[in-house]
Amino acid sequence: MGLGIISGFIFVKVFKAIHVRDTVKVLIMLSIAFLFVSLEDFIKPYFPVSGLLAVMAFSATILSTYEVLAKRITGKFSKIWVAAEVLLFVLVGAAVDISYLKGAGIASIVFILSALVFRIVGVNVSLLGTSLDKKERIFCSIAYLPKATVQAAIGAVPLAAGVGAGNLILTVAVVAILISAPLGAIGVDNTYKKLLHKSKTAFSQIP
Repeated sequence: MGLGIISGFIFVKVFKAIHVRDTVKVLIMLSIAFLFVSLEDFIKPYFPVSGLLAVMAFSATILSTYEVLAKRITGKFSKIWVAAEVLLFVLVGAAVDISYLKGAGIASIVFILSALVFRIVGVNVSLLGTSLDKKERIFCSIAYLPKATVQAAIGAVPLAAGVGAGNLILTVAVVAILISAPLGAIGVDNTYKKLLHKSKTAFSQIP
């Protein structure tokens, strides 16, 4: 994590002094992120380190110290994500062993639904003390139901790491996507008109 923070400060310092296109900055950021993840295997035997945490700290440092640049780069990453998201789900789908779906059974569905209940509770607790009313809090709970991108990104990690239950973990991750994504999408589409109202004041404050 410290490595990510230090790298973030260096990145900001360099690109405040040197002007290059945002596309080049995105490529450099991706290279640094891949480097962090790759270095984890080499450093871990000697020092506890997480490449993914370093990547998060790196990005968070850029946002906190150079917000204007962070927002511009976010737009670039959003365009990359259009294609990357499709590739991610295709690869995860290809890795799923259909035979494990039977093994997952009803227990996995109950487990996923129970986790979603805790997620709803967590969302409501986090919104306590905010200016949102009851209907808006309910909508936030519905909007946070979908579990897709993170599950797709890390669901196959145990399988790739050779964990014994790797196939089962990946299967449950995919089942979570198949259950929660439609629930969230249908819920949002059918409730936003009833639970939300337009605020002219809020929209006028958006720069």
